[in-house]
Amino acid sequence: MLDATTRSGGTATAAPPAAPALVVPVSLGTRLLSPWSRLFLLVTLLAGAGSCVLLFEPQKLLQDGWPPQLTGASAAAVFTVAYGLCTVAFVPRPLLNLAAGALFGWEVGLVTTLAGTVLGAGVAFGLGRTLGQDALRPLLRGRLLKAADGQLSRHGLRSMLAARLFPGMPFWLANYGAAVSRIGWFPFLFATALGSVPNTAAYVVAGARASSPTSPVFLIAVAAIALPSVAGAVVAWRKRHHLRGK
Repeated sequence: MLDATTRSGGTATAAPPAAPALVVPVSLGTRLLSPWSRLFLLVTLLAGAGSCVLLFEPQKLLQDGWPPQLTGASAAAVFTVAYGLCTVAFVPRPLLNLAAGALFGWEVGLVTTLAGTVLGAGVAFGLGRTLGQDALRPLLRGRLLKAADGQLSRHGLRSMLAARLFPGMPFWLANYGAAVSRIGWFPFLFATALGSVPNTAAYVVAGARASSPTSPVFLIAVAAIALPSVAGAVVAWRKRHHLRGK
């Protein structure tokens, strides 16, 4: 009997030979999509964003005010987008929160800052997950890094909420740290929106009432800023002392 043949009317027909394996060379596009290439792109984008911040100096909003041609809802929308992009570029949120209160008052200022906070966190999280996660996850080998990654991955909503409420946690560090972990989009954004309310509201109210620094509302807002910061510093010092004692 013949292998790989088909009999038809007593005639044996051999099957055609198999096509040779196709070898696809590694293209430039494939190399550019490698984890370390994407991480390099992320670092380049963030460096460019930081350079733009140094060039345009958004802190001048506290000195010069908002452009007069932008008013009402359009001004609030533009400020929200600018707020989000500035937080991605490492502009301190307290500065932006004070500016929002001074420019729009506490009601509109609080809405724009919270919307900008969620927008900026989402952009940073998306960039970090798309461009940095694959390269950075293999580097999570230390005990503390593994513990933080496990906490965010297993208890994402609770851990992210605690990170947002803790005054000593930098906003950008929480964003990119969460992006490297396995936390989902919804718990990350929901915890960001909820956990950012107390601290953001205190700064916005302080900015709105800065013209009357002796008013009870301004003093309460300053106390709401100072007390959690002091408590956070004490907790951080005690944790550091505890770790050293182990």
